[in-house]
Amino acid sequence: MGVTGIGGFFFRAKDPKALSAWYAEHLGVGAGPYGQWDTEAGTTVFSPFAADTDYFAADRQWMLNLRVDDLDGLIAALQAAGIEVITKPEWNMPGVGRFARIHDPENNPIELWQPE
Repeated sequence: MGVTGIGGFFFRAKDPKALSAWYAEHLGVGAGPYGQWDTEAGTTVFSPFAADTDYFAADRQWMLNLRVDDLDGLIAALQAAGIEVITKPEWNMPGVGRFARIHDPENNPIELWQPE
């Protein structure tokens, strides 16, 4: 008995409909009824960070991390859509995977992770 996975991620938005459409269009997230999307089973990290972390912007209380299967392809598609993608070699972790960062239209941080 216990938790088997994350059932949802809920957050406030200035324009929920527009933000939902952006996530569905660019990341394929939440395009189904009630914002649902089917995911593949895999590792999920649940990790509170220190209040003074510099891992993501100090004015944000959370950062969404999305597991992807083709980081290079997604980066190319996002850039073609005019979305800034940030990569830094020091974010990549042997045995863990590669990472990139973007921000949604309301400046919420999103980390993209391709596991190894």
